[in-house]
Amino acid sequence: MKFSLLATAAFALSAEAHCIFQELSVNGQKQGSLVGIRAPNDNNPVYDVTSQDIICQKQGHTSDKVISVAPGDKLGAYFGHVIGGAQFANDPDNPIAKSHKGPITAWLAKVDNAATASKTGLKWFKIWEDTFDTGSKQWGVDHMISQQGWVNFDLPQCIAPGDYLMRVEILALHSAKSPNGAQFYMSCAQIKVSGSGTFTPSQTVSFPGAYQKNDPSIVVNIYGTMGQPDNGGKPYSAPGNVPVIQC
Repeated sequence: MKFSLLATAAFALSAEAHCIFQELSVNGQKQGSLVGIRAPNDNNPVYDVTSQDIICQKQGHTSDKVISVAPGDKLGAYFGHVIGGAQFANDPDNPIAKSHKGPITAWLAKVDNAATASKTGLKWFKIWEDTFDTGSKQWGVDHMISQQGWVNFDLPQCIAPGDYLMRVEILALHSAKSPNGAQFYMSCAQIKVSGSGTFTPSQTVSFPGAYQKNDPSIVVNIYGTMGQPDNGGKPYSAPGNVPVIQC
C-alpha cells in the first residue's frame, strides 16, 4: 500500500506540467539551489490574483541568505519542473510544458532586510518583461525553454543601493480563455544592490492588487483561427498595464 500511494503521488506530480523559480545566477555564476530564494514546496500555480500567494507563491522554503548584486549585472532566474530541475531522465516537462505559453516579468520591491522582511505591504515596480513577439510568434516562456529554464535580464543601471525582494513571474495562458484558468508561477529572490544609483519609482503597485480577475491579459484566448498559440497575430500586453521602468 505504501508503494502504491507513493507511486500515485509521483504520477500525479509528473502529470502536472508546472515549474518553480528556484535559483539565481549573477553574471553567469549560479548561486546554488534555493540560495537567497523564497520558493514554494510544490510546483502548483497560483490561480487567484487576490490571494497573498500571488506575491511570492505559497509559503514554503525561505533562505536566510541575501545575494549581492550590482546595477548592470546580468541576472538569471532558473525555473525547473521540480526542485532540482527534471523530475526524471528526459523529463519532457522540464523546465515547463511547451504548451504553457505566456509572458515573463521581473519586479523589485525595496525592503529594510531582504532575509527577514514580510512580503506583504510592499511597493513593486517592474524592471523587465518578455511578453509576445508578433514577428516570431514566440512567447517569453518559449525563450525560457530554449535557455534550458533560465530567464536572463540586466539589472537596470539606475537601481538605488539597498535590499530588495525580486519577484520573477511566469504567466501560463494555455487555459486562460476561461476565468481562473490562467496559471501564475513565481518565487522571490532576496538581493542586496550595491552602487550609487538614485532611482525612485514614480509608479508602484501592490500584490495583491496589481492584477484584476477580469483583466483581458489574464482572461484571454491566445489561440488563433488555425488553433496555434499565436494570439491571433495581435500584440499582447502583460497584466496590469504596468510599464517597465526607464532609467
